[in-house]
Parts: sequence; structure tokens; C-alpha cells
Amino acid sequence: MGKKRTQVLGLKSYLWEIAHAIMGMDTAKRFDRIVAILIQLQSKRIVKAQELADRFDVSLRTVYRDIRTLEASGVPIVSEAGVGYSIMEGYRLPPVMFTREEAGSFVAAEKLMQKFTDKSLGAYYESAMYKLKSVLRGKEKDWVEALESQVSIVPGQVLFNEEVPNALEILFESIAERKQVFLKYESLREETPSERRIEPVGLFNENGFWYILGYCHLRMDYRHFRTDRIHHIARTSMDFMLEHGTMDEHREKREEVEKTKVKILVEKSVAKYIRGGRKHYGFVSEKPVGGQMEMTFMTADMENGFARWYLMFGDYATIVEPDALKKRVADILKKSQEMLAG
Repeated sequence: MGKKRTQVLGLKSYLWEIAHAIMGMDTAKRFDRIVAILIQLQSKRIVKAQELADRFDVSLRTVYRDIRTLEASGVPIVSEAGVGYSIMEGYRLPPVMFTREEAGSFVAAEKLMQKFTDKSLGAYYESAMYKLKSVLRGKEKDWVEALESQVSIVPGQVLFNEEVPNALEILFESIAERKQVFLKYESLREETPSERRIEPVGLFNENGFWYILGYCHLRMDYRHFRTDRIHHIARTSMDFMLEHGTMDEHREKREEVEKTKVKILVEKSVAKYIRGGRKHYGFVSEKPVGGQMEMTFMTADMENGFARWYLMFGDYATIVEPDALKKRVADILKKSQEMLAG
């Protein structure tokens, strides 16, 4: 108890030294920002000035001034032009105490980790939460405990194959260590799972599913793999053979794919129910037209993706353009009728 009190008092004393250094120069808002910058510098090996400027919505000049203030207060900051800032190896502050609101945010994060990640990552986060709770004050611990039993999150879809409980853990390792992974993957066009060797570039969650963006050595191109369709995943000792760039770069290229403009009229009573999924199909804008909503899309997959999505609410909607979509929907309905008659 005495040791923890000494650590907390030590932190307060240290922050007071920083506050004293900026006293009379700016407001308490600047003090909060400088303390937050110090914490961020401790959270990463390298922090770029632009990252700090973006996070705190200030100019680079302001960031440079705040960094000089920390240096004047005795924080050993190493800076390298064109790279960023780092704190000298071995330098640490006493533990930072969490506010009640910050502690409460961990509850939501824990519930999301348990339901929206694989079992192994969920277990790691649970372990980390015990460590976080151990540094909370008594009242904050009670506050978190009261919330934990009252928050529940239920995913709308099955996100992972139950036989592959550690898919995300292996993929995280692969991306960080630049090692290829082996998959048995069931695509929509295949009867049985195929064997793939991929170089994962990144992961993203879209429309309730986890996707891997990776270079597939079987297809010799970049592909998206849905985690619930993975039947087996294994680490390999093979290094990446290519330089892949960032996730944002690949996502931007995906947006540049040739797209088709689509306009539909949807009854207002139904329009509100499809707003959650329309972004995935290239939604651009909407405007009221009489008792309906005219929605405009730029879709990369009119033939299958958009046409089949439209059929979910087609009895409450009209296709304005293009005629090719009308024909495609009619063909799908005709085939369905034939199958029902047979």
C-alpha cells in the first residue's frame, strides 16, 4: 500500500513539475495535452509529429513547442528529422491512474474482444484486463464491476469457424513477423476447401464479418478471405516474398475499380431498414421523391452483389437505372420460378 501511494504521489509530483514549467504560458487545456503527449510517447517506440498534431487537432508548430516544454522539464526525448520522437530507452514514469470514465470504456472493449475476436485473443485481453483493474482505485473497481454484469454484446453473424479458435492470433503474428500462413479456405465458388499459402497484408471488419486482405500464391494476386470460411490455419517458417504497402493503399485501389451507377426508388417505410447495409454496395446519396427515397449507388458488382441484395426488399422498390440491372434481376427471378416449379 505504501509503495503504491509513493508511486502515485511521485507521478503527481512529476506532473506538477511539468505544470510549473508551462504556468502562465497557456491554459489547463495545454497542460492536459502535454501530459497526453508524454503518455503517447511512452506507448510507442516512435511517434511522428503529424500523429500528435492530428490527434490533438493542433498545428505542427504547437507540437514542436509542447515537445520543447517536455524536454525543458527533464524528459529525455530523442528526435530524428523525418522519423519522429522517442523517449530514451529505460526512462519510465510511475504508473498512470485511470479515470472512472476511462475504466468504464475498458468494459465495452472487453465485451467486444470476447465476442468479435477469436478465443485466444479474447483470453489475452481478459488477462490484460485483470492487470488494468489491479491499478484502479477502490471506487473505480466498484464502478467497473457494476458495469461488467450489465453489458452484453451479441454479434449478428458467426465470425469464426469454431474449429479454428486462434485464426486472428496467427494472422496478427504473421503480419508483425512477415511470415506466410497456410490456409484451407472455402470460397463461394468451390465445393470443397482449397489449400492456400498467403501473405496477410491486413485485417478489417465490414458488415459484421472479419476479412483478411492478403496476397494469395495460388491465385498470384491479392484476395479477400472471410474468417468464418477458414477451415484450417497454420504458421509457416517462410518469409514474405513481396513488399505489400499499407492497408489504406490497397483499399484505395479497390475503390478505383470500374463501377456502375445505379438508382433505385425505395418506399420510405422500408428505406430506413436498409441503411445499415447499403454502404457495402456503394451507396452515394439519397433524396426524397414523393413518398419514396431515391438512392444512388456506385457499385463494383452489379451482376451478383447488388442484384441479389436488391431482391431482399425488391417488392418495395423500383429500379430507375440501369436497364442492365432490371434484366439481371428479372433473370434471377425467372430462374427461381423455374426451380420452384420443378
